[in-house]
Amino acid sequence: MKTKFSLTFSLLFVLGLYAQKREFKGLEALQMLQKTVCNTLEEGKPVYGMWEGRMYSRIEGEKDVNIFNVIGINVRQCDCVEDDVKGKGFRSVGREIMLYLDPETGEILDTWKNPWTGETVEVLHVANDPVSMRSYIYENDEKGEERATFSFRQYGDVAVTSYEYPLFYNNPLAGEYQNAIGGKYHAMEIFNTYYSTEEITNAKIKNLQTSSISWSRISQWLPWMNMGGKQGIMVVNSTGQSVLDKDQIWPKIQTILKERYPLYRNPPAKDDKRPNETSWTVYKKYIASKKKEEESKKE
Repeated sequence: MKTKFSLTFSLLFVLGLYAQKREFKGLEALQMLQKTVCNTLEEGKPVYGMWEGRMYSRIEGEKDVNIFNVIGINVRQCDCVEDDVKGKGFRSVGREIMLYLDPETGEILDTWKNPWTGETVEVLHVANDPVSMRSYIYENDEKGEERATFSFRQYGDVAVTSYEYPLFYNNPLAGEYQNAIGGKYHAMEIFNTYYSTEEITNAKIKNLQTSSISWSRISQWLPWMNMGGKQGIMVVNSTGQSVLDKDQIWPKIQTILKERYPLYRNPPAKDDKRPNETSWTVYKKYIASKKKEEESKKE
């Protein structure tokens, strides 16, 4: 048994299937981080991150249902800075859309009949502007000591990063007493990204040619679904890629950008300081505008 395990382990290692964890600090780590975020070390060069996948409902006692398919794009660029003590730094500035599609036809849904309530609702697609890093990441801390860190698992020629982001914060649509009675936004984002090990680690290579992603999310019902307090969650599973060439944007997304969201062909300005938008903040503004529109009709 021991011999069999040793042989299996050796075979996996030789084939490059056993992960070798690699860790970096300081400027070297910062440059790798910038490549993973913006696909390039060039300041102001737009990158187009695209994904497609499926969205499921999960309700206790019911079968999971593929209620939507999704397709989206994040358009961003890196703003680079330099500090006398903290050294080089960067942050990304971007905006993104994600559309909900009929899982059978692949067509964009502008209205949707809720199978649980029977109500037909207007679909509010994701159109968040901006979606940016809140602060800069620097190679050093305030004392000039190496601060930036970066690590990945290496499988042969492939470098893999894996991040989970548990989200639990005040919901913009809820009241002032969320700590007491609930109502907070609760979700988890899961990212697994795949790169060429040579492209990531070689400082002479400024642009990534290979960048693929797997993105999953576990979250509450979308606000425009009008689910009220119904028990349940939503699960998204998707895959995609990032490219630097605008001509490599997927044809379906090219059409969506042209016909529906022309603003999202380009990232915001590098010095954009606006607070980030989410589906919840956008929905709140949407409801406010609808109320204002209704009130103006009454006058």
